[in-house]
Amino acid sequence: MKINSTKNIGGAILGLLLFLGITVMSGTTAQAQYQDPYWRQREIQRQREIQRQQEILRQRQAQQQGGWYDQYGNYHPNSSNNGYYNQGQYNQGRRGRNWDGYGNQGGSYELRQTALNAGYNEGMKDGRSDRRSGRFDPTRHGAYQSATKDYNSRYGDRYTYQQYFRQAYQNGYSDGYRYGN
Repeated sequence: MKINSTKNIGGAILGLLLFLGITVMSGTTAQAQYQDPYWRQREIQRQREIQRQQEILRQRQAQQQGGWYDQYGNYHPNSSNNGYYNQGQYNQGRRGRNWDGYGNQGGSYELRQTALNAGYNEGMKDGRSDRRSGRFDPTRHGAYQSATKDYNSRYGDRYTYQQYFRQAYQNGYSDGYRYGN
């Protein structure tokens, strides 16, 4: 008889513990299932607001200090004399769709970049060469006159390519003549 009562008490305790365990775990599961469905949207909005505030702060600092930011977000004070990215040179006619200093004649991105890279590199090479000889004349070189180095008809219009090439060539030539070794 004692064994049956011990079994009954043990079973009752075990049943009570099982009931309490299920009750506690079901409450935790219900909490885990409920999450705010808009938390990600609020997080994105919060990040955008932080970026906007940082941009406003940068603009205020630039106005107070007289500096400026290039297209990569790097700050340049007006007092620095660093050639191409100097604010005076940068704002005088050097404009374009990418704020890289070249106008927008149209054409594809690939045409534009290929022409700018090829033109600048050729101009730099010829400018260095002319610096050694002491003769400044960017238009006398064949690369400037033909302006078709690295051109491919799949890029698009040849005339547009030549316009970009010649702009970059003149900048490269000036830099090569001025800074070339």
